[in-house]
Amino acid sequence: MTGSLAILAAIFLAVPALLYSQFQAADADKQALLLRSVQTQGRLVAEVLRPALAAADLDTAQTVLETRVGDLAGPGAAVRLLFRPAGAAESASAFVVAAMPSVPTALLAAERERLVRLGVLDRLQATCAGGGPVAIRSSGPGGTEETVTSVTAVHTELGCWVVITAHATAAYGLPSLDRPYWETPEIRSAGAIYVVMVILVVAVFLGVWRNLRRFTRLARDIRVRGTKGRTFAADSGFREFAQAAGELDRLVETLERSARTVRQAAEENAHALKTPVAIIRQSVEPLRRAVAGDNPRGQRALALIEESADRLTSLIACVRRMDEVVADLMDPPREPVDLSSLVRTMIDGWQGALAVRQVSARATIDEAIVVHASEDSLETMIENLLENAARFSPAGGTMAVRLERNGGRAEITVEDDGPGVVPDRLETIFERYYSQSPAPPDGTPGDEDEHLGIGLWIVRRNAEALGGSVIAENRAGGGLRVRLSLPLAA
Repeated sequence: MTGSLAILAAIFLAVPALLYSQFQAADADKQALLLRSVQTQGRLVAEVLRPALAAADLDTAQTVLETRVGDLAGPGAAVRLLFRPAGAAESASAFVVAAMPSVPTALLAAERERLVRLGVLDRLQATCAGGGPVAIRSSGPGGTEETVTSVTAVHTELGCWVVITAHATAAYGLPSLDRPYWETPEIRSAGAIYVVMVILVVAVFLGVWRNLRRFTRLARDIRVRGTKGRTFAADSGFREFAQAAGELDRLVETLERSARTVRQAAEENAHALKTPVAIIRQSVEPLRRAVAGDNPRGQRALALIEESADRLTSLIACVRRMDEVVADLMDPPREPVDLSSLVRTMIDGWQGALAVRQVSARATIDEAIVVHASEDSLETMIENLLENAARFSPAGGTMAVRLERNGGRAEITVEDDGPGVVPDRLETIFERYYSQSPAPPDGTPGDEDEHLGIGLWIVRRNAEALGGSVIAENRAGGGLRVRLSLPLAA
């Protein structure tokens, strides 16, 4: 989610930057084209005035300007006529002699001062040597905003006449002339709209993200603790996901129903299969009395029948346990279980079996470690780990059990002093029906499945159903270490 938010932020920053650069370049091209057009227009005005100015003097300059130019300058245009006497070296010697629209004589001095402030007179030295475009934002005598766009010189015997054409900014569509492009009204309006759009998109994104987080927390809670009457659709925060929430509720219900069906079928199948096995056992008794003791083949056949019946009994129990594991994978029972107390109780219960094997136990157990699980499921896992370690431990060996917290998880580590496992078989030992050891002495816990190789398989399946994991590794000093990790109860 963080990566998606970073990508979204990068897009929001990159798009306006890219568009701004493109629009700014287009605006610059537009300004350059318009200024060239206005410059050409200013030169045309100067050329029209050139013959008349050659014969004019300061008294007739206003008349010449009004009669010769007329509408040539275009709507919204203003023309100023400056004169610098021949031989004058300073631009300060230039003064305004005429204007169109006309300006009262009393205001001509003020107009000259305005042109001085704009820096136009400072350019006259170069302007009288050749014309060139100038772009200066200013205000005219009436307060109208203008832009000086062309300054053109006309040389006569009297001196240098300078024709200045100024155009109203709005008339030529040049609002961004002589100011940063981002200050234009269009860019500011577009920026405001874009900011509002970004805020709306981010608000929608955060709303969806927040609801997804709540959705995820509920899903995790149901997975860890079970439904207990809770549903995805019942949470009002999932309005955007109402249809998906309903489908998830139906999926959870289907899994729970399937788990109940599998458990019921496992019990019924075990009962149905045990009945013929019991009949076989009962039928062996009269056969044993009927077969003479000096008939070795008959006695051997009876022994095989009994062994096979025992084997079938173990297989039936094994299959039932595996069906129950499958049911637990679909719908594992969940309740708070004090794992510290459970592990301690089970180790105490194993002391007698360990004494028979001449194996000692060393336990290190942290207190008050609680997990959400089925107590039966936890007992099965711990029982299989203890039985596996005891079976491989040699006489006089030690079995070490450690329960501790590791971050947000509970870790049970069981170590033995046995021969260990071939490295490339460390994963194989968790496979179903894999076994490489003889059965333990009679009376040792775990005899019921005659070591058919499902103990560690059940440990891994149950651990994964609870959101945990189990790994095995060889100890540096010899023996095997199996580490079972389960999430702690929140």
